[in-house]
Amino acid sequence: MAIRIADAVWVATAMLHRANPDRADFPVGEIVAQVAAENSGGGEMHAPSVQAHVSVHCVAGKKPQPNRLKMLTETSRGRRRLYRPGDDCHPGRLSGASLPDREALPPACRELLDWYHQDYLASASGAAGDPEYSLREADMAWPVAAADPILALEGSGREIWANEDADAYVSRLREGWE
Repeated sequence: MAIRIADAVWVATAMLHRANPDRADFPVGEIVAQVAAENSGGGEMHAPSVQAHVSVHCVAGKKPQPNRLKMLTETSRGRRRLYRPGDDCHPGRLSGASLPDREALPPACRELLDWYHQDYLASASGAAGDPEYSLREADMAWPVAAADPILALEGSGREIWANEDADAYVSRLREGWE
């Protein structure tokens, strides 16, 4: 089963965290080396592509280019850890995936998702340790208004326009124009 580079980066970072629970984060180079060592996809993963994913493509706080993944958090220059709900996140990545899809992972790696929910998140916060608290719920709890107050206005005043056709409204405004 082939695995996407982003998913391989998440798997490698999760394996590093699980093997080194006393370490808060890891150098980019160590994560890249772990991806190469695991070669989770069974196929060839080009080091420059893996490097780009660990450095930019999967990092929540960076401007999306080109994707919106938020699998890693930059803790300091050149260091990363797995993303947790509530971490700084670029507004363009708020709706991005923070975890690989379970079915997209090789069967041997799927238990890392359970470890992430049960152990990794639990070590960071009380709510995340609750087994009923899913990552999707945690992502939804992330305050969009804190990231961008304009985005927080989405949907406000919707009831005012509920019974108004947009074209009829514009036509009514333009009545009497010469």
